[in-house]
Amino acid sequence: MKFNFLFMDEKAEFSQRLRRAMEQGGYPVRPIVLEREFNTRYWGRAVTVQAVRRWLRGEAIPSQEKLQVIAEWLKVEPHALRFGEGKIKAIQEKRKRWDEGIGYQEREVFEAFLNLPATQRKAVREVILGLVLASKAGPNK
Repeated sequence: MKFNFLFMDEKAEFSQRLRRAMEQGGYPVRPIVLEREFNTRYWGRAVTVQAVRRWLRGEAIPSQEKLQVIAEWLKVEPHALRFGEGKIKAIQEKRKRWDEGIGYQEREVFEAFLNLPATQRKAVREVILGLVLASKAGPNK
């Protein structure tokens, strides 16, 4: 049940980003406007006013293909429209931390790890996680 609440928040957040993008693009936030503008740009099956109303109300999120059409029309990044700038920045920060915090020796170990058979990778993973748990438990006794 918790997952459903999280997904509903995701839909509501998407709706807010879509509304904001329409306003910033100079369009009134109305289902009929979104339906018309979308359908003039989309070569697939036309969407209904009811469908876009669900997008604007935070009840649904369009498919990736449709999202890309909306993003291009409103001149926003598709990922930012779908997930929000905050999530994109968090991913970029993790990637930056990963790239800056890993030296040659660690990369060499990771490469060797990836070349191991699945059963051995699992064993190595369990050893590493065990070491992490032990280090959190306190100094060696």
